[in-house]
Amino acid sequence: MDGRLVAWARQVKARHAGMRLPALWLFTDAVRLPDPLPAIARLPRGLAGVVFRHDGAPGRAALARKVAALCRARRLVLVVADDPRLAAAVGAGVHLRGGRGGRRWRMAGRIVTSSAHGRAELVRAVRAGADAVFLSPLFPTASHPGGRTLGPVRWAGLARGCGRPVLALGGVRGGTVRRVPRGACGAGLIGAVAAL
Repeated sequence: MDGRLVAWARQVKARHAGMRLPALWLFTDAVRLPDPLPAIARLPRGLAGVVFRHDGAPGRAALARKVAALCRARRLVLVVADDPRLAAAVGAGVHLRGGRGGRRWRMAGRIVTSSAHGRAELVRAVRAGADAVFLSPLFPTASHPGGRTLGPVRWAGLARGCGRPVLALGGVRGGTVRRVPRGACGAGLIGAVAAL
C-alpha cells in the first residue's frame, strides 16, 4: 500500500475524529481486480473498508464470503453493492449506486454507503439515508476512460453542505492524493491498490 495514501488517511481520520467510517476504501472490480483478496490483505488494519462489487462474476457469493472473512480478520469495514441479501448473509453493510435502493436496504447496525456522480445523485443518496457518499470522478480514471471529471474545485463545491461524509472517488492514488479537497472524509481506490 502506498505510504502517501496511508499517511493522508491518518490525517483525514485525525481531522474528522468523530467519524466512525474508514478513510480508505477499496472498490472491487471483476475486470481490473479479478482476485481482490491480495489487495484486501494489503489494506491498513482499522483504517480501510471494502466496497464489494464483482457484479455478475461467477461465484460472487462464495467470493463475498472469503472477502468478509478477510475483512473481519483485518478489522476492515465491508459493504456489498446492490445486494442486501448477500450483505446480510456475510454480515456486511450495503452500497447503493446513485442513491438507488434507499432506506429499505438499511439493516440495523450496518453502514450504508452510496456512489454519486453529480448533485442529483448526491441528493438522492442523502435522502436514501446513506451514511457516506463517494462522489466521483474527482480525477481521470480508468473506470471512465476519457470521461468528464469533477476536478477539486467542483468536487468541493458539490460536497460542501451535503450533511453526510463525502469521500473522493476516481483517480485517487499516491501521486494525486495531495490534490484531494481538504473537506473529503476519505477516498475510494481501485487502480491505486490493484497496481501494487
